[in-house]
Parts: sequence; C-alpha cells; structure tokens
Amino acid sequence: MSDAVVTLHGVSYGVGSRRIFSDLSLSARRGEITAIMGPSGTGKTTLLRLITGQVAAQSGEIRVFGEDVRAMDREALYALRKRMGMLFQNGALLSDLSVFDNVAFPVRAHARLPESVLRALVLTKLHAVGLRGASALMPTELSGGMARRVALARAIVMDPELLIYDEPFVGLDPISMGVVVRLIRQINETLGLTSIVVSHDVDEVSSIAHQSYLLAGGKVVAGGLPETLRHSEEPGVRQFMRGEADGPVPFHYPADNYQDELLGSSPSGRT
Repeated sequence: MSDAVVTLHGVSYGVGSRRIFSDLSLSARRGEITAIMGPSGTGKTTLLRLITGQVAAQSGEIRVFGEDVRAMDREALYALRKRMGMLFQNGALLSDLSVFDNVAFPVRAHARLPESVLRALVLTKLHAVGLRGASALMPTELSGGMARRVALARAIVMDPELLIYDEPFVGLDPISMGVVVRLIRQINETLGLTSIVVSHDVDEVSSIAHQSYLLAGGKVVAGGLPETLRHSEEPGVRQFMRGEADGPVPFHYPADNYQDELLGSSPSGRT
C-alpha cells in the first residue's frame, strides 16, 4: 500500500525450535492508529522488536518508511529509530533523573540545543500530557498513570513520525487509563503521527484504533475495523474480543498426561 508506513509481508520468526510467527502479514497506514491485539504469549512485543530491527526475521519482508529493515546495517537502523518514538510497557523512566531530565534525555543524546531552547521544548511536551507542573519531581514521586504520561512526553520529545506503544494501559486505574487513551488519540491527531498500539485491552484500544489486527498461532487471524472484529463469529476471534473463558485458546499449556506425570511415569518433567 502506498500510504503504509509499516508493512510486514510473509514474515516468519522463531527462537530455537519455537516458532513465533509464520507467514505474518500486516500494515500500518500513515496518520492512523493501528491496534495489534492478541492473548498473552502471542508475540506482540516480539513484533515490535522486528519492526524496530532489534531482532531479525528468518524470512519475509519488513518495510518501515519504505526501507527494508532486514537489509539495514547498524548505522541505517540507528537513523531509522530516530524517526520513531517508543512508549515502553513499564514506562522505563530513569530512576535517578527528574521528570524534566527524563524527557530531556533523548534530546541531549541526539542534538545540541541551547539550554533555554531545550527547556522550552521539554516543558511544551510535559504540558501536552498535563504534567508541566511535575517537572521537578522524581520518578518515585509519581503515580503509575503519571509515570506513563511522562514516558509518553519523552517518546514525543523528538517529534517522531511513528509512535509505538507497548501495552500502554497495563496497571492503570480507570481514570489514568481514560487519560492515556485520550492522549494517544489527541497526540496522533495533533501531531499527524502514525501510531501502533500493542495491547490486550480490547475496549480501550478499540475505542481509538482506525484498524485492528488479532494475532494467534503465529499469524493474523483477523484484521479490519475494530467493530468488524468485535462482531465476528469466528470462534477464536469471538473468544478474545468478548473475553470468553472457553474456546480455541486453551487454559492449559501443552503437557503430558496428568495422571502419568503425577505417578512419575512421564519422562518429560513438564508441569
């Protein structure tokens, strides 16, 4: 697609004998919020590592801004990542730095700005997430929701073209979650970004996504408008979107016969 910022086509990736993705294909279009959903353990965070070139796929094509990520050398990957912002799953604030210095860190690492210009830039980004008044606080003085918003300010301080969120709603109370959901939508619209949101929080991510993908079994099992996925009658999609306990996604991890293992006749030792 000509308007796709990120495209994966026929991607396969595994670690040792474990196959994580097999013939995975999806795209994220310019100016839109793309949701990547799926049960725990389906490789959602691994997918982000493939997009950012932290790990390399065994086969298939991964293109970001039209460039082939698999063919990039270290210098090219470094330049590519400068065009991205990342909100890590746990915020990943530097505990020994103040809120101001956390947000300023990427700028100091990549640019040489007068301190007055840097100060104005950082305060502008903190103001955008509602935390300009918290600039002197330390990470230990922040609530979980505040820490996530500081991390978001840091993710946008370099004005990225692509913003990636890894489980941005984990551990947040309903009010903080509502604030983060609103910020993701507002920042995407105001700054004209392309956003990828990895999450298993169906209601929250569906409320802001332009398109959604559901991962299972190493590939995309459903894709399209959030409402399309929500009303799907395909068993696996329905189980995840409606939070049903019973369905194709099993409760138990594969194991040997329970009775045999308890009696000691199973050689595997798996639990």
